Amino acid sequence: QVHLVESGGGLVQAGGSLRLSCAASGRTFSNYRVGWFRQAPGKDRQLVAAISQSGTGTSYLDSVKGRFTISRDSAENTVYLQMNSLKPEDTAVYSCAAGPAFGLASDERSYNYWGQGTQVTVSS
Repeated sequence: QVHLVESGGGLVQAGGSLRLSCAASGRTFSNYRVGWFRQAPGKDRQLVAAISQSGTGTSYLDSVKGRFTISRDSAENTVYLQMNSLKPEDTAVYSCAAGPAFGLASDERSYNYWGQGTQVTVSS
């Protein structure tokens, strides 16, 4: 089992920044792809960013490119999502997920383990 815990969410003004952390316990997720998903009220859950097992490959939702950066620190067993220039439309519950690198990174079925989520609210 891989237990994932997100932290770093909160309330921030438009244009501000937040850094989300996804920490794994139970066992390492160094051999897993990790993705950050978000879901806003009335909207489908969507992949925001994903990072490969090695950390050398990343992908991003078009609307966050240039603003968000995903990274991982295998030694600390943690994946981060740095969010800059936040917009009100970024408001959502953000969840991290891990799974083997099979299938599409944007497909929720590619992930076996999920965190409980952390709320990000961006005020205008």
